[in-house]
Amino acid sequence: MLISSIERYLELRRALGHKLRETESMLHSFGQHAQLRGETHVTHASGLAWAAQATTVRQRVRRLAALIDLAKFLYAEDSRHEIPARPLVCPNPPRPLPHILSTEQIRQLAQAASQLGPPGSLRPLTFYTLLGLLAVTGLRISEALELRIDDFTRDGLIVRETKFRKSRLVPLHESAATALTRYVARRQCFATRCDHIFISLKRTPLGYGAAYRTFRMLFSGIGLTPSPRVRLHDLRHTMASRALEACAQSRDQVTPHILAMSTYLGHASLRSTYWYLQSTPQMLQDIACAGEGWMNGDPR
Repeated sequence: MLISSIERYLELRRALGHKLRETESMLHSFGQHAQLRGETHVTHASGLAWAAQATTVRQRVRRLAALIDLAKFLYAEDSRHEIPARPLVCPNPPRPLPHILSTEQIRQLAQAASQLGPPGSLRPLTFYTLLGLLAVTGLRISEALELRIDDFTRDGLIVRETKFRKSRLVPLHESAATALTRYVARRQCFATRCDHIFISLKRTPLGYGAAYRTFRMLFSGIGLTPSPRVRLHDLRHTMASRALEACAQSRDQVTPHILAMSTYLGHASLRSTYWYLQSTPQMLQDIACAGEGWMNGDPR
């Protein structure tokens, strides 16, 4: 009974545009946990016991948050379901601090990628182009890996049905379009049945695992220590933060800039865009100068 209710909940959420891959795995785990306990409804005690099985505080918080959302949905139909309370010993985890790369670090990563082996393979150009594309467009890594040859158009990249099933056109700077054109021309010399832009040594679509491992290897190779939190997604944070640095400082220009950035990044709300903006030394210096100017009577 509980398993079928979970499936119905997931189906409804997906119809609203949510992917819920991790949520599905967690809720199925809870369903099996409850089934072993002989329970047909969500209970506070069972929910806390299941969440406590996770190995880290962050995982426990994510489990409990997913279960609370499910319980609220089921309680609206059947009051026998209990909505687990979030205990004081399970606080919200801090936001992972993104690593904002400098322009020189991005250049070094691209240079290191161009020297990857094996000799004569497409791999060096694949990662040189992929990392460069992520750095200048802020694409999600999942979006970049799902790009097809036909998605590269004269007007830019067509990113199809990604988060919340939204599609968008991502215009490219002339230099980015030239680099991608060069890569696609070389990639089409390798016979393959798939039409993905980025392919692996096996001539199959390049997977996230291979991309992530190679990124961390390159990151370490340029003399930086890849902490557990360094992610490919940090290139998206970097692009958003550097773009804000380059924005004109007058208040009447910052608002349209943020709106344009939100659209470019494919966000459903400005709240998501603000999540990607990280304070940098340059940004803090600009804020200090603007504050000093305002104190001295400059209305900007």
